[in-house]
Amino acid sequence: MRSSLAGLKPIDDETRRGKIVHNLRNLIVQGQVAPGERLTETALADQLGVSRGPLREAIRELVESGLVVSIPYKGLFVRQVTRRDLEELYSLRTTLEKFAFQLCWDRRSEDARQDLIQRNTVLKDVIADNNDRDHAIRQELILHNWCYELANHNLLMKSWERMKPNLQFYFTLHQRAHNRAGPLREAHDAYVGYATGESLDDMLLHLDQHMRQGLETTIQDLPMD
Repeated sequence: MRSSLAGLKPIDDETRRGKIVHNLRNLIVQGQVAPGERLTETALADQLGVSRGPLREAIRELVESGLVVSIPYKGLFVRQVTRRDLEELYSLRTTLEKFAFQLCWDRRSEDARQDLIQRNTVLKDVIADNNDRDHAIRQELILHNWCYELANHNLLMKSWERMKPNLQFYFTLHQRAHNRAGPLREAHDAYVGYATGESLDDMLLHLDQHMRQGLETTIQDLPMD
């Protein structure tokens, strides 16, 4: 049986821990390692060609981000999908994104509006190619990144960056359940329309609805404990 860790490449430079984190995070969020799968330090160290010290530091970072779960006396496991996790993730995401729009609303120049429209166009083009799910999911996150960039709030951006790997993980599972490359092509048209429009209240209301719909669809379509 082919190991799910076969895609890992040896790491041999001074940014060892960061590259280990990047490699493992990509395997998880891209769905190459199944939720609930056990991870062993020995197998990971052998595949990556690294010592246990930097590997343990990298694993600790993934545990802190919530992508890996450490269970005493049992080991390390890729996180499972639970209803509570999804509800907490989407409720926090909604709160952060509404705050980002409240901060950035008066900073939306015409160039900024066109930037968001262009991001949506790129996302649609990637989805239309229908051959790179991971690229489409990354592009969807780039689209949502717009309001955080424009908000120019360091702590808010750090919170969003910390959340993104978990969102990418769930987006991947959701799109794989539908066997499609990313969201529907028109999924963000209303979002972009409100974000470049004139009413902040309408945008905030749409965010509540947009996020709630995403949560309910994900809960409905994914098998969860």
